[in-house]
Amino acid sequence: MKNSIGREIPEEVLNGKPLFQGAFSRMGEVKRTAPRVMPGKPQDSKLLESLEEAVMKSGLKDGMTISFHHHFREGDYILNKVVDIIADMGIKNLTLASSSLGSIYKKLIPHIKNGVITKITTSGLRGDLGDEISRGLMKEPVIIRSHGGRARAIESGEIEIDVAFLGAPSCDEYGNASGTGGKANCGSLGYSMVDADYAHKVIMITDCIVPFPNMPASIPQNKVDYVVKVEEIGNPSGIVSGATRYTKNPKELLIAEFASKVITKSPYFKDNFSLQTGTGGSTLAVSRFIRDEMLKKNIKASFALGGITKQMIEMHEEGLIKNIFDVQDFDLTAVESISRSPMHHEIDASFYANPHNKGCIANNLDVVVLSALEIDTDFNVNVMTGSDGVLRGASGGHCDTAACAKLTVIVSPLVRGRIPCVVEEVNTVITPGESIDVLVTEIGIAINPLRQDLMEIYKNGDIPVFTIEELKEKALSIVGIPEKIQYEDDVVALVEYRDGSIIDVVRKVK
Repeated sequence: MKNSIGREIPEEVLNGKPLFQGAFSRMGEVKRTAPRVMPGKPQDSKLLESLEEAVMKSGLKDGMTISFHHHFREGDYILNKVVDIIADMGIKNLTLASSSLGSIYKKLIPHIKNGVITKITTSGLRGDLGDEISRGLMKEPVIIRSHGGRARAIESGEIEIDVAFLGAPSCDEYGNASGTGGKANCGSLGYSMVDADYAHKVIMITDCIVPFPNMPASIPQNKVDYVVKVEEIGNPSGIVSGATRYTKNPKELLIAEFASKVITKSPYFKDNFSLQTGTGGSTLAVSRFIRDEMLKKNIKASFALGGITKQMIEMHEEGLIKNIFDVQDFDLTAVESISRSPMHHEIDASFYANPHNKGCIANNLDVVVLSALEIDTDFNVNVMTGSDGVLRGASGGHCDTAACAKLTVIVSPLVRGRIPCVVEEVNTVITPGESIDVLVTEIGIAINPLRQDLMEIYKNGDIPVFTIEELKEKALSIVGIPEKIQYEDDVVALVEYRDGSIIDVVRKVK
């Protein structure tokens, strides 16, 4: 079966899920689910002695669903430890519904082989875990969801979380939890907030118990069943691991300069505009170029959104950005800001990017700058699978913000190493071409033909303009035509679009 962008989806893996038919094709009335709640009495204590006791009291049984958040990224100590305990208790056939999975979770591989974890839904897969899953580790395909899509699926009941294990840098004995105030601060707990709202049992795990009440609380006491103190929840330096870096690469700086010109010459660059930029070398540099133009033209932004970085905080503190809407922090400067700035707002993933609520904040975006592993001549973007077909990325908020922003800019080199980034057809579609407006490379830009208005703006400017087919040919002239990836028929992952429809599949690599 083919969806609206021509991707082949085997009927047997759909399990009743609809095929992708367009970015806003599923916008009818929806219904939310609700968690089961055990009321607490005034004398009840929520503080438990150990994680083992918490698992036992939670009522976790074979076949249930457990969830975790990824705010500590490569510094997380919780997920591996909890799953080890669950395995030791003999519980099996669990669905793991983590907000994302990084390289640190390779310890899950034996638990998958032993039948402790038999299903996974996540936004990202990296490292050995992604490699093993790409080679057929799991019998059931992993479901890849965007951050907004995950929030939507939890609220609708498609993901029914039985027990959420949520790490918090500080927490009081009654469950008021915060992403700051401890010794392993991670800032916003935006992805875990939806879990706390909808999970049947919520276990807060902390290494810093503080006096009651721990306010302001990212997750309040009325959402929490149990509290467990452990020795360490994570290494805060892992928050920045592989996530953010300044670039001195001339190619990346040229891409950033072109991208900033695209933005500042657009009709959206005006007082009170809004923006989101990513965390790669080029996207971080875009922020610096935009800052200079904002100062020159006395333009201020109403808000910045998304995963927050040092660059955004510096612009906020300079008075260039009024509000910060923060679903996760990518460096320690952002972590520190959230506890001191009254205009730095902690938001949950549903408020951020859920397409099926009454209006997520991404709907108000003017400009978003996003990266790509590859982009094809239909402007479809892949941020999930590498040039070898292996799962090594994350859907994140890519398709969410691309769909919502008035101007969606993709920054990418023509080639990366000896691999073309502009191709005839991407390995895996995460974001459909209809949501992409401009591709920026180091030699110039390509404008989506759907945006004739933008073509008029840039056609006589100082940015070289090409068709995307011309950019593809230039990439191939540098590195040649790469050999096609060899796949088997087995599907190892289903890629959901943010609305729950299936936009693509990932097949097992040979």
